Amino acid sequence: MEALTTEPPQPGRGQPDEERAAARPRGAAAPVLVRAGVGSTAPAAVPGLTPAAPRESLTVIELAPPPPAASPAPAVPPAPAVPPALPAASAAQAAPPLPAAPPAAGPPPRPPVPPAPPAPVVPPPPAVLPSAAIPAPALPQPPTPVPPTPVPPPPAPTAPAAPALVHARTAVRPPIEPFITRAPGLNWSGPGDNWSRAWGTPVLPAAAAPPAPGAALPALRPAAARPAGAPTPRDLDLVHASLAALEPVAERATAHFYALLFLHRPELRSLFPAAMDVQRDRLFRALLTAARCAGDPAALARYLHPLGRSHRRYGAAAQHYEPFGACLLAAVSRYCGNRWDAETEEAWRRVYALISHTMAEGAREAAAAPSWWHGEIVAHEQRTPEVAVLTVRPDQPYPYRAGQYAAVETPWWPRVWRPYSLACAPRPDGLLSFHVKAVPAGWVSNALVHRARPGDVLRLGPAEGGMVLDHGAPGRLLCLGGGTGIAPVRALVEEVAERGSGDREVQVFYGARRNEELYELQPLLRLARQHPWLTVHPVVSDQRTPGTAGSLPDVVQSRGPWAGYDAYLSGPPAMVRRSVDVLLRSGVPGDRIRHDLGAAAGA
Repeated sequence: MEALTTEPPQPGRGQPDEERAAARPRGAAAPVLVRAGVGSTAPAAVPGLTPAAPRESLTVIELAPPPPAASPAPAVPPAPAVPPALPAASAAQAAPPLPAAPPAAGPPPRPPVPPAPPAPVVPPPPAVLPSAAIPAPALPQPPTPVPPTPVPPPPAPTAPAAPALVHARTAVRPPIEPFITRAPGLNWSGPGDNWSRAWGTPVLPAAAAPPAPGAALPALRPAAARPAGAPTPRDLDLVHASLAALEPVAERATAHFYALLFLHRPELRSLFPAAMDVQRDRLFRALLTAARCAGDPAALARYLHPLGRSHRRYGAAAQHYEPFGACLLAAVSRYCGNRWDAETEEAWRRVYALISHTMAEGAREAAAAPSWWHGEIVAHEQRTPEVAVLTVRPDQPYPYRAGQYAAVETPWWPRVWRPYSLACAPRPDGLLSFHVKAVPAGWVSNALVHRARPGDVLRLGPAEGGMVLDHGAPGRLLCLGGGTGIAPVRALVEEVAERGSGDREVQVFYGARRNEELYELQPLLRLARQHPWLTVHPVVSDQRTPGTAGSLPDVVQSRGPWAGYDAYLSGPPAMVRRSVDVLLRSGVPGDRIRHDLGAAAGA
């Protein structure tokens, strides 16, 4: 409340003060109007004052009749901005409550006054009020107003914590700290291994005995009871015929195979990625290739030995071949229709025994080496919006040759491996380099390009691939790299420079669709200025360029013939296939054309 005053005469607003005083019953208290601040609920209780008063309103409080005036009214001290709580009035002084309906001679009816909310802090009123405004020398204490319900003050806002100046990952381990001291002595993977627990991969406990489903699996006989000897030509014919019948329904057959496997051996589910679509395709392709090579032991070993070694990174072991084979035969027998009989089953058993034995040999050959390596990212360079160059430090010495590739797994996609070519020759410091392009819907590539940062840890499979130099037979080299396929070409050039070229001449054709996609051109041109035996030809297909315009295979064909060269090809599969045809027509023998078609084009 700002101040206590009587209502001044206001012409045109109700009765004059003299008439209102005469109409008031004798001994009744004179009304005192209380001026309330903004937000008061009292304006509607004052006659003639509309609720639309802009900044203040009047509230009527009936007071006890003042005693007779004995002396002039002294000056009233200024009221405080926020009045303190008034003491309770005595019973004699307490004013009667406001009547619900006043006498007819009194002022117009007024509704009861609800308790007003706490008044806001306002500037104090003038120090001295006019003496005519107060007819009594002293005012008795008014009745105690009903205090409003106390509202607890809001809690003081807590100052926000200062933002961390260092990434949470680096608070534990700096990005450049060597990871070797933290790596386990043996990198082993499988159900329940440390990597699965660290990656959050759910692992089911191994079942003591397979459950008994409705349809029993055709259990494989022990090795001693299996048909002896290698598959016969008749066995191979039966297997090829059953695969031809299986091919139209290969997707359903492979899905049924995995359903049987996970039903009977649920603990093996952790060996596979969450999404099985790519895995299904790979299984059927592997079966077709192995069945075609079953009659050629050397070709079968060349294909299955690397497969057995690479499956070690998934945790596959020798004891897993038996349930795999049983579920495979059950799925094939169901979808081969009338092509399946007792003779075909025996043929499949012999062929599968040969396949599993060959894969186990490849796994045993690599048993002394780790199944995989930890690799810490120590540098991440964004060359283009979709291409990044990663520098990785492995936890142990990583053996490889220039031109090879490595399968990479990220912590964001457990059990999903993608191959990427190593972009450098072996270095004294042991660091590895990868060129990665983010492709549409590429899980691993998008994670490595857009999410990975220094300090993140990857898993690396053993080095694979046959696109390596034969330093015992020096000759001229023709290297074709399209897009990120320039990575292994760059590694081959570095290896030639380190070992000495001798009389070796190296021609590099570096192709891309646009000029800005030639992200490795300047480093290659610097190498060419340092080594006269190296020539670099940039080729752009979809844009005008100061270099050579056109598709890479067509430009290579126009610069031929290439007889006497050893050719190394890397890039998109379509480019590699067309380039192989061009080189064969240009005089390059097929055994001197090396590539890992599609292996390093990871997605």
